[in-house]
Amino acid sequence: MLVTLIVTSLFFITLDLRGVQVMSGLRTGAQTVLAPVQRVATSAFSPVGNFLSDVVHLGRTRAQLKKLEGQNAQLRSTLIAHKSQDVDVKSLKSILDLAGTAGYKIVNAKVISQGSATSFSQTVTIDAGANMHITRDMTVICGEGLVGVVKIVYPNSSLVMLASDPSFRVGVRVAGSQQIGILSGQGTDHAVLQLLNSQSSVKVGDALVALGSQANKPFVPGVPVGSVSSLSTSSGAISQIADVKYYAHLNSLAVVAVVVQAPASDPRDALVPKPPVPTPVPTVTIFVTPTPSPSPTK
Repeated sequence: MLVTLIVTSLFFITLDLRGVQVMSGLRTGAQTVLAPVQRVATSAFSPVGNFLSDVVHLGRTRAQLKKLEGQNAQLRSTLIAHKSQDVDVKSLKSILDLAGTAGYKIVNAKVISQGSATSFSQTVTIDAGANMHITRDMTVICGEGLVGVVKIVYPNSSLVMLASDPSFRVGVRVAGSQQIGILSGQGTDHAVLQLLNSQSSVKVGDALVALGSQANKPFVPGVPVGSVSSLSTSSGAISQIADVKYYAHLNSLAVVAVVVQAPASDPRDALVPKPPVPTPVPTVTIFVTPTPSPSPTK
């Protein structure tokens, strides 16, 4: 049988080398018969092979995944830090523009915490203190206007009472006039204005600026405070009362400045924000061409 198989093999090899068409047909037929078997075998054993490969490389895959997660977290943190820096730079630029226009000498500071103290309900802590020549009762501003006043000074930090604190009071003047009043914090982003003269009156949209204190403490003159948002109709009031919206966003402070030296002269209304310019509405001109009337029939 072994000799027969060897002779038969040699016979088929000889025919194949000589290019006999019978061998080509046999090869094609064998491939046709075996192809489905090969596909079934591949489908059956491929998952097993993939599973064994995954098991072998599982540790390396986990390490790569952990590394990618760490890189992703680092990139996200870097992106957030860059956005925060962009906001701080924009805020600092607006503060410098405000202080430069008025002639205030300022010390920039970052808000490091927000909370209450024993005597005040709304405060922030800044990272500038006695080491930066900060003293009690100095005016604190941001790019939009008045923030509050320094109440407690530490070597490396200070506690600032916000203008929204219910115990906060500041003398203000209506921009463009000599009307004055007292602005009182209400614990929100709105305050109440009480005019001192019963003959005085304000209207919605009027801007208010800090009147200034003796020796410029606790308030330097000219700092924008807010604008009148509504008027009170209380019949028992001896003078007009109005609701005022602060210019500064006191709930989202990041960068502020402490005014350590007031200007030689009152900046008056130089710091009042200019009203936004309304966007012009585009107009469309339509030309109508009359239709000629038909000529009369003769």
